[in-house]
Amino acid sequence: MKVLVIYDTFFGNTEQVARAIGEAFDAATSCEVLRITQVKPEQLAEVDLLIAGSPTRAFRATDAMRKYLKDLSAGALKGVKVAAFDTRADVEEVNSRLLTGMVKLFGYAAEPIAEQLKKKGGEVVTPAEGFFIQASEGPLKEGELERAAAWAVEIQQLATGDRHPA
Repeated sequence: MKVLVIYDTFFGNTEQVARAIGEAFDAATSCEVLRITQVKPEQLAEVDLLIAGSPTRAFRATDAMRKYLKDLSAGALKGVKVAAFDTRADVEEVNSRLLTGMVKLFGYAAEPIAEQLKKKGGEVVTPAEGFFIQASEGPLKEGELERAAAWAVEIQQLATGDRHPA
């Protein structure tokens, strides 16, 4: 299986999550992790699984991620399994009714990323996932890189149909 993990980042938190995801795939899997500005359209040609992630900024993905996904041609991801993630503040920890209301209204970056991937022909293999940061510039909350790695293992199982890896 060939996997491509694409991401954008401001403070390095989303990159850390993307790398943890990429490193979690087994040795039989070819996995490349690239910042969105490094991804060329031809790199999608032989990908079996595409995972895209962005920090949540103003309740959405970064401009670079949104532009990249918007500019993909219709059907560019036909036959490709896809998943999406973001990094985000934990609204329960922030404890702001205003922020909680805004999140309920506008959401996070991962869900619209997953929708764009699906719109371009991708088959979403698992619901979009969010990984928590401690403050707007980070760092990630303790245990999030391990959770990202476990999520990647789950995605691999779902993408290959192997519910019991060796």
